[in-house]
Amino acid sequence: MKKNSLVLVLALTLFATLAGAQDASSVLRPPKGSQLAIVVFEDLQCPMCRQDNPLLEQASKTYKIPVVIHDFPLPQHNWSYEAAVNARYFDGLSKDLGSQYRDYIFEHQVEIIPQNLRGFSEKFAADHKVSLPFVVDPQGKFAAEVNADRDLGKHMNLDHTPTIYIVSNKTHGAPYVEVKDRSQLYQIIDAMKAD
Repeated sequence: MKKNSLVLVLALTLFATLAGAQDASSVLRPPKGSQLAIVVFEDLQCPMCRQDNPLLEQASKTYKIPVVIHDFPLPQHNWSYEAAVNARYFDGLSKDLGSQYRDYIFEHQVEIIPQNLRGFSEKFAADHKVSLPFVVDPQGKFAAEVNADRDLGKHMNLDHTPTIYIVSNKTHGAPYVEVKDRSQLYQIIDAMKAD
């Protein structure tokens, strides 16, 4: 009986590993119509994410490639999850507004604490002439989207933010490369374009 239990545990572990790999391969692709993209798993409370945000935006403009953002709020950050849910609310109004909200939160990151995040979000909404409902996510739809991104990152064994990939739609060679040294971002994009 112990042998069967061990085989079952090994089979389930292998299945979970393969499922995670399938998730990674489907996520680490550019959006339809793009040859390359920057995929980033970020936490709105992460200082390195704030620091890298302008670099990624500039690379996106320079190379005319999209940035695909996945929320990966880290457990040690006490307001990043709520900010990610708010960002999803603004994404629902328009992707551009969601991106602007994320930039705004990064800009004010050092001033934000759990008690004033709502005030910053209300000011952003007022400045953009949209409303922020008293309950941002009554059905839990936006939280489910954040949870799905976070779970995906966990399946991919991510443990830090930002985690940045340059991804391509090529069918030979490595279709994605993690950017571990931010000073190499443009060189990695150039190499992926040349392949």
